[in-house]
This record gives sequence, C-alpha cells and structure tokens, in this order.
Amino acid sequence: MIQMNQKFKTLLAFTLTVLMAFSVSAGQVGSNKFPDNPDQNKTPGHLCENPDSTRYPENIKYCERNVDTGLKNRIIAEYDKQLGYDIRKMNRGDFKIDHFIPLSIGGSNDIENLWPQHKSVYKFSDPLELHVFELMQKGKIKQVEAIRVIKECKLNLDRCAELDEYLKKLY
Repeated sequence: MIQMNQKFKTLLAFTLTVLMAFSVSAGQVGSNKFPDNPDQNKTPGHLCENPDSTRYPENIKYCERNVDTGLKNRIIAEYDKQLGYDIRKMNRGDFKIDHFIPLSIGGSNDIENLWPQHKSVYKFSDPLELHVFELMQKGKIKQVEAIRVIKECKLNLDRCAELDEYLKKLY
C-alpha cells in the first residue's frame, strides 16, 4: 500500500508540474509572454502633431490611422527582444498594435504611442475608450482628463471598471 501511495504521489507531482508549466505558457494576463500594459519607457504616449483635422468642442488635433505592417512588426520585435516577451511565438491574431493615447482623443501614430496589446487586455480598455470618445464628442470631458483616465486604465487593468463607472456618471 505504501508503494502505491508513493507512485500516486509521484504521478500527482508530475501532473501538477505539467499543468503549471502549461498555464504559464498559455499567455494569460500577468504572464511574461506578453505585456499587460505599455512599457512607460518605450511607450510613454504621444499626441498628434500633424493633424488631418480637428475634433470636438475643444478642437483636438486628429491624426488618421496610419501604422504600416513593418512598424507593427518592429514594435512587437522590440517588446520581445528588449523586454523579454514571446509575442512573436504567439498567434498574431491575438494582438493588435494599440495606440496608448487613442487616435480618437488626440493620440498619434508615433512609435512612442504604440504597443502590442493582447486580446485579454483590450477587453478591459476598449469599452472605456468608447465612453471617453462619446463624452468628448458631447463636450463633457476635456482631453487632459480623457488621457488621464485612459492611461490609468491601461496601466492598471484592475482599475478599468471603476474608471468606467466614473465616466458613466459624466453622461
């Protein structure tokens, strides 16, 4: 009986080790496979300087989306090489190149405003971006506050729901 228990314990330990290794390699939020948020040194955010138009009562500079495939690949490669991620080994369809400061609120296509965002991360920030956009259209929030809220969410995913509730009160 004792021998059977030892075999069972060994098998259980092996199974748990395999499961833990799989969960780490699955690329979940909080893993080292991809970033949970933009790296502030590489992606501090950048505002549109050469606008195609202006928007909102505040006349915010607006740049049309213009990020070519080569730049997207470069951003992913730099995040992998310089910050130790494994994005290039993962399904490319699970990522988008995100504008840290969204174009809709005055962000630019500059490399300092772009980062590889995994689908498990943008599910938190995309709804908030829509609310910020709508509030700016209505003149109920200024650009500086919109940028603050977006950055706070993207840098602290656990705060996104609270920030979204704050925005809903401004409607």
